Amino acid sequence: MSEIMRFPEQQLDFVESRVLGSLLEKETTTPDYYPMTLKAIEAACNQSSNRYPVTRLSSEEVGEAVQRLRQKEIIIQVHISGSRAPKYEHQLSGILDLTSPEKAVITVLLLRSIQTAGEIKQRCERMHPFESVGQVEEILEGFMEYSYGPLVKEIPVGEGRRVKTYGHLLGGEKGFEADTRFKTDPPNKDESGLEERVALLEGKLAQICEQLGIEED
Repeated sequence: MSEIMRFPEQQLDFVESRVLGSLLEKETTTPDYYPMTLKAIEAACNQSSNRYPVTRLSSEEVGEAVQRLRQKEIIIQVHISGSRAPKYEHQLSGILDLTSPEKAVITVLLLRSIQTAGEIKQRCERMHPFESVGQVEEILEGFMEYSYGPLVKEIPVGEGRRVKTYGHLLGGEKGFEADTRFKTDPPNKDESGLEERVALLEGKLAQICEQLGIEED
């Protein structure tokens, strides 16, 4: 990771973290439907797979989070020729100059809260397949040693934890806590194939709405 600048001092809240993580993920997994409309961002935030906790964020909550992220200059609104609805894209790579594997790791941390290095490796598979857990740990070390301030914190073994876990610091210590409104048991496994099909259908629906002149929001 090339060091460009400090992450904005106005740290992210839970909804902002979910919005940013969703934009990062979809840029890689469904690039044909990126940048994204507000409706598509809302659907991505509330997916039942590859998210913890699972949320039911309203369109108002998502829209307000998008505006706050625009004020922090972390995302921007873009105008696509032929598109009636405004679309949005993140600027995180311009702030931190992330490589593909680094982007995958921070995306999973934003979407899934506290995790082990092994869990991160597994959940990055669709964005960047790692050959070993050691490669993930190397990236985590780089995030923890970032000279403008750590982006990730390690939670050591203890208090019922058998292995080290990690959480992002883009929201300060809040990055370690899932929003209590959405407390759920962690899912047993990811349903990556289903998620991909749903994301593709959402993108196609948005495209059809634009062609028919139907406002999504």
